[in-house]
Amino acid sequence: MTHIVNTSWKGNMLFDSNVSGHSVMMDSTPAGGGEDKGSRPKELMLAALAGCSGMDVVSILKKMRVEFTGLNIRIEANVTAEHPKHYDRMHVIYEFTGNGLPIDQLTKAVELSQNRYCGVAFVYKKAMEMTYEIQIVAV
Repeated sequence: MTHIVNTSWKGNMLFDSNVSGHSVMMDSTPAGGGEDKGSRPKELMLAALAGCSGMDVVSILKKMRVEFTGLNIRIEANVTAEHPKHYDRMHVIYEFTGNGLPIDQLTKAVELSQNRYCGVAFVYKKAMEMTYEIQIVAV
């Protein structure tokens, strides 16, 4: 299988990527020569990780018949000071909302995603330190 993403320059620092038939706009800040009309490319790496792992976790928990009312995934990533500026570590925080949530099953779902199913996490772990934690917010 091959994935293809086509990205077109739209002027200044604005780029439009066609991803699975969807438009993803990327731009820089005004200080960087852009007009802030889209996301920063590096931060989309964090969104890719959150989406990949989040889909895994939701799917696994559905199979386990664990009911929750919300899932928020926050990623804190450290950017190096020197060029090429890149992430050298990421910390993923899985925030589940619900009552009586079984921590053992939440942990199992997150661990399966992080260590077996999420291809984005698999690649990132080869390049940097990655950690995660689970938080439960009762309703």
